[in-house]
Amino acid sequence: MIGFSTFARVAREVREDLAAAQERDPAARSVGRTEILLTYGGVQALLAHRVSHALHQAGVPIVPRVLSNVVKVATGVEIHPGARIGRGLFIDHGSGVVIGETAEVGDQVMIGSGAKLLGPIVVGARTKIGANSVVIHDVPSDATVVGNPGHPVRVDGKRPEGPDADWAHLPDPVADAISGLANRLTELEELVAEQTGRKPEAAELKPLKRRGGPDSVGG
Repeated sequence: MIGFSTFARVAREVREDLAAAQERDPAARSVGRTEILLTYGGVQALLAHRVSHALHQAGVPIVPRVLSNVVKVATGVEIHPGARIGRGLFIDHGSGVVIGETAEVGDQVMIGSGAKLLGPIVVGARTKIGANSVVIHDVPSDATVVGNPGHPVRVDGKRPEGPDADWAHLPDPVADAISGLANRLTELEELVAEQTGRKPEAAELKPLKRRGGPDSVGG
């Protein structure tokens, strides 16, 4: 049932979302909440979600999904009515953000542009989700997540331990393979030099030449 308590809860959540935008976006600190509500797509999407989620919980058919789809078209932010979102969420430059039906987002979370929260995941409180990250696993509280798939690179301000925790310095298998081939080639050249008494000549570097044909830029 939708009663006065539901409207009061939605109003409180919207006020907290507006406060979160002012606190976390430096560009929003000099503008009023009315302007934020009218111009911030992420805030507008959250407002619509608070309403559609309340309708979804009340068992209202069709309307929550329709509202969610209209807001997706208008703002570029897709939040399923069934998604459970905590208090004070801030979606920064919201275009491309997706929050799935089974996702649960804690309080005071910040989500960057283009991020995706997919599947039955729990995102802990005060977490930061980097732009274009794809989160498919649970995220602890006070963490910073980046990458596809998303990996925590900070938890409580510290790097998490583990072989795949340092997302900023992941190994590059192609570069490693090329480096290995180059080292192997150097060893073979040294062996040949020992057998023949001839030192390998330095490789000739040829400058790139422009070929004929139409301009690749087009026109």
